[in-house]
Amino acid sequence: MTSEQNTGQPTEAFVWVWTPGASDPVVAGLIERIGDTHFFTYGGSYPSLHDAVPLYLPELPLTNKDRIRPLGDLTLAGCLADGAPDAWGRRVVLARRLGKVTRETDVDQLDILTYMLESGSDRFGAIDFQASAREYVPRQKSASLEELQTAAERLEAGTPLTTALGDALVHGTSIGGARPKALIHDNGRHMIAKFSSITDTYPVVKAEAVAMDLARRVGLSVAPTTLTRSAGKDVLLVERFDRVPGTTERIMAVSALTMLGLGEMNARYATYTDLADLIRARFASSRDTRELFARIVFNIAVGNFDDHARNHAALWDGKLLSLSPAYDICPQPRSGETAFQAMAIGVNGERESQFRVCVDAAPVYGLTSKQARDIIDHQVEVIHSEWSDAADAAQLTEGERQRLWGRQILNPFASYDY
Repeated sequence: MTSEQNTGQPTEAFVWVWTPGASDPVVAGLIERIGDTHFFTYGGSYPSLHDAVPLYLPELPLTNKDRIRPLGDLTLAGCLADGAPDAWGRRVVLARRLGKVTRETDVDQLDILTYMLESGSDRFGAIDFQASAREYVPRQKSASLEELQTAAERLEAGTPLTTALGDALVHGTSIGGARPKALIHDNGRHMIAKFSSITDTYPVVKAEAVAMDLARRVGLSVAPTTLTRSAGKDVLLVERFDRVPGTTERIMAVSALTMLGLGEMNARYATYTDLADLIRARFASSRDTRELFARIVFNIAVGNFDDHARNHAALWDGKLLSLSPAYDICPQPRSGETAFQAMAIGVNGERESQFRVCVDAAPVYGLTSKQARDIIDHQVEVIHSEWSDAADAAQLTEGERQRLWGRQILNPFASYDY
C-alpha cells in the first residue's frame, strides 16, 4: 500500500505500464514524493523483461537503477504528469470526495498523487497508477452515454452526484482538459465522449465536429470522430489513437509539453519552432514537420488558437517518436479579428494568427515559400468548397453557420498581407 504523511495524502504510487504489444500491464517502478519533488525508480525486475522500454527518454532512462529526479525545474517527470487528470478530472475526484463542487472549488486542494490514485485507470498513453505493486486493480465502471452526460451536467451545476454516477464518471477523469467528458467503449472501439457544457454560449461540440471533419478533408491526419446526441444534447465521440481497437493493448504516448521538457508552470515557453527542431532530431520521419506546419495553418484557418502544447502529442515506441493524429481542434469564441496562436510559429516569436506568418516561417519546417503557399491555398480552397457538406454533417443550423463562417472559420484577419 502507499505510504502517507500526516496530511493524509499519499507519498508514493506504483506505475504500471503496457509495454509495446502487451495485453496486460506490468509494474514499471515507483514514484516517491520527497518534499515537493517526485522521484521515480524503476522496479528491480522491469529492466530485465524482454519487452521493457524506457517510459520516455531522456526523462527516465532504463539504465538508471537509482531514484531519478525530474529534469530541469519539473517536480514530476512529464511523461508521468501526462497521465494525471487535468481540471475536469480533478473536479470529478473532488466531487466524489466532497459530495459536490462549485465553480469556485479549488481543484488544487489535493496533491497530484491523490488525483493519480483516485482517477480512472483508462488514462492517456500506456501507464496507470496503483497503490500496490502486486495486484493491478482497474478503477473504471461502465455506464450509458446518457447516464454519463447526466452525471457531467449535475457536476457542472454543483448538484451532488449519486455514488453510482460518481463511480461511472470517474472513468473519464484520467483524460486531460477542462471541459466535461467521459470514456466509452463501443464494439471494441475506445472513444472520448465530449459533452456540451451548461456554460456554452455557442455550439462548441458541433464547432469541433465541423473543424475535425474539415481537417480530414484538407488531408490532415486526424482522430476519427462521430457526432451524436444524447438526452437532447450534442456529443462528439473521438476515437483514441493510444489504443488498439478490439484489444486491451495500449500505445505509449507523450504530450508536446513533455517532449519540450516543460511543465504547466512554464508551458507559455512552448513554441512550434522548438517542436519542429525536436521532430527533426528524434522522430521516425522528418516529414512530420510538414504535417505540423499544415496543422498550424489549419488552426489559423478555423480559428483554433487553443493550440497549446498539451493539445499536441506523439506516440513513443521506446526509441523514436511519431506525430499522433490531430485532436482537440475547436474554433474558439471570437468577437473581433485579431488573434494569436498559443505557441510561437516563427523564430522571432511571431504568434499572429495569419497565413503570412506561416509563409515567413516556412524554412523552419523544411519548406520553401512556394510549398507553404501551396499548403495554405489548398486548405483555403477545400474549406470553401467543402464547408456546406461539412456543416450539414455537423448538423449546423443556418444561424450557427453564419456565426462560425467568417468569424472563426476563415476570419479575414488570417489573410491580411498574405
